[in-house]
Amino acid sequence: MNGTAEAGATRTTSLQVSPDDLEAAHLDELISEIEQRSLYCYQEKNKSLRARYIYGTIFLIINLCAWFIRDYAQKALALLPHVSSCGPEGSDCFHTLGVLRVSLGCFMFYLVMFLSTWNTTKLHEFQNSWHSNYWSFKFLLLVLAMVASFFIPQLYIQIYGEIARVGAGIFLGLQLVSVIEFITWWNNYWMPHDQRKQSCSFGLVMSTVFYIGSVCGIAVMYYFYAACVLNMFFISCTVVILTVMMVISMHSKVKNRGLLSSGIMASYIVFLCWSAIRSEPLHIKCNAHTQNGHTDWVTVLSFLIAIGAIVMATFSTGIDSESFRFEFRKEEAKEEEDIPYSYGFFHLVFSLGAMYFAMLFISWNLSHSSREWSIDVGWTSTWVKIVNEWFAAGIYLWKLISPIVRQPRVHEQPQPLAAEVDR
Repeated sequence: MNGTAEAGATRTTSLQVSPDDLEAAHLDELISEIEQRSLYCYQEKNKSLRARYIYGTIFLIINLCAWFIRDYAQKALALLPHVSSCGPEGSDCFHTLGVLRVSLGCFMFYLVMFLSTWNTTKLHEFQNSWHSNYWSFKFLLLVLAMVASFFIPQLYIQIYGEIARVGAGIFLGLQLVSVIEFITWWNNYWMPHDQRKQSCSFGLVMSTVFYIGSVCGIAVMYYFYAACVLNMFFISCTVVILTVMMVISMHSKVKNRGLLSSGIMASYIVFLCWSAIRSEPLHIKCNAHTQNGHTDWVTVLSFLIAIGAIVMATFSTGIDSESFRFEFRKEEAKEEEDIPYSYGFFHLVFSLGAMYFAMLFISWNLSHSSREWSIDVGWTSTWVKIVNEWFAAGIYLWKLISPIVRQPRVHEQPQPLAAEVDR
C-alpha cells in the first residue's frame, strides 16, 4: 500500500508541472541544439580552411618533384630506365617528358578530387568530410597517380602535353579574371566616401605610388632592353595601353572610375611586359641584360621565387570562386551550414595549375628540354606573356566601358511605354 501511495504521489507531482516549465525546458533543449550545431559548423569550417593549405603544400612539393625530374633525375634515379614505357635509357621519363608525367599525375589527383567534390554545398555532406579528412587515403591516391603516370606510353604523354597547353591557357584566363576582380574590389573599398575621408586619401597615395612605379618600370625597360625593334614594340605598346587605361578610367560615366584601379592594373601590365622580355632566349642584341648561361645565386633565387609565385597564383585563384559566379548568385545570403568556399572549383583550378606549371618548366615547348635552374624561357613563353598582357588589358578596359556601352539600350526601351501611358 505504501508503495502504491508513493507512486501515485510521484505521478501527481509530475502532472503538476506547469506549461511554462515545459516551454522553458524545450527552449533550453533548442538552445543547446543550436549551440552544438554552431560548434559543429565552426569546427568543420576550420577543417576545410586548413585543408586548402595542405593541398597548396602538396602542390608545392609536386612542383619541386617536377623540377628534380627535369634537371637531376637522370643521374639520381637508376630504376626508371628499366621501365618499358620510359624508352631506351629512360629518355622518355626525364627532362620534358618527365615533367609532363609528373604534371599528369598531379592533374589526375586533383581531377579526382574535383569530380568527387564539385557539387558539395553543405558542411554535413560526406563530400565535405572527404575534402577535409582521409589524408592517408588521399596520400596513397596521389602516390598511385604519380607512379601510374610513369607507366603510360610516350605517345599518350605527348597528347597530354598538347592538351596541357590549352589547360594552361584556361588557367591564365581564370587568373586574370581573379586579379581584375581583386583590383575592382580594392578600388571600390578605397573610393571617396563621406564617412571615409582617410580611405580616400590613402587611395590617392596608393594610386600615385603605383603610377610612379609603372613609369619607373617603363623607363628601366627602355634603358636596358630597347636594343632591338621587337622589344621597342613591346614596351611602346605597353605605354599606349597605360595611357588608354588612365584616360578611360577618369571618364565620368565609367562605373569603377578612379586612378587607383588603373594604377594597380598599370603595374601589373608593366610586370607582364618585363617578364615577357626576360623570357626571351639568350641573344646578344635583344637580351643582353637578361639571363646569362651561368647558374649563380640570383638565378637560383629567381627560380625559387618563380615556383612560389606559381603556387600562390594557383592557391589565390582556387579560393576565389566568387569572382566567377553570376551576379544573382553573388547576392544570395550565406547560411551557417554552407561550405566556406567552392571545393569543386578549388580542385579544378589546381588541376589546371598542374598543366600550367608543366608549361612553365618546359617553356611551352614539347620538342626540347630547358636548361637547369631555368623556368619559362623561350620565344613561346615570351609571346604567351605578351598575349596575356594584351588580354588582361582588354578584359580590364571592357570592364570599364561595358556600363557605357550598355547604358543607351536601357534608356531606349522604356520610351514606348511612356508614350502609351500619355495616350
